[in-house]
Amino acid sequence: MMSSKASTSVIVGRVLSGLAIAALTLDASMKLIGTKEAIDGTVQLGYAANLLLPLGLIQATCLVLYVIPRTSPIGAVLLTGYFGGAVATHLRLGNPLFTHILSGVWVCVFLWGGLYPRDARVRALVQSEG
Repeated sequence: MMSSKASTSVIVGRVLSGLAIAALTLDASMKLIGTKEAIDGTVQLGYAANLLLPLGLIQATCLVLYVIPRTSPIGAVLLTGYFGGAVATHLRLGNPLFTHILSGVWVCVFLWGGLYPRDARVRALVQSEG
């Protein structure tokens, strides 16, 4: 039986993960469908509109890996890399720091912050001593 502190942290983890999953599902869906907003945003970032589908497929695949408990850590690692590219893109364009450049960092904080209390493997990696 879990202690109340442990169960509270698991609930917080699920909420953080759920928020990230909801936002990323919307974002990937918009890319896969090819909405005008997604196309315009991609072009404004300096990428060709025909890259929208591959970007959406990559994001959706990483997200599916994150959603499946057994593969959640690899999904988090891959999404971290994906959003590293977003951070670099916004930095290159000189976009605002907190709303654009760090937006990928905020998503990853939710991904990892949600995964840490839910996954003993991640906690063991963080707590290991070398």
